[in-house]
Amino acid sequence: MIRVILPAHLRTLARVNGEVSVEVSGEPTLLSVLNALESQYPVLRGTIRDQVTHERRPFVRFFACEEDYSHERGETPLPAEVVAGKEPFLIVGAMSGG
Repeated sequence: MIRVILPAHLRTLARVNGEVSVEVSGEPTLLSVLNALESQYPVLRGTIRDQVTHERRPFVRFFACEEDYSHERGETPLPAEVVAGKEPFLIVGAMSGG
């Protein structure tokens, strides 16, 4: 199980409190976690990434073990600590402006 922490607005949309856990078959990658998350919580489809291109939305960032995974390819494996459940995979809503 992969632990995922969602930003507050996505937790509200998905009607969950705190972190969620998703089951990933095969090697846990950025893409497989996002696929599992959208499968388990269909209301999140299109909020984290575009439904057609599957590109990450501009103001959404991904972090694992204090590393930015926002610009990594979907096939990028997640760190062992995330796979083991010791660390969560974070989806963060970025801010802009001044």
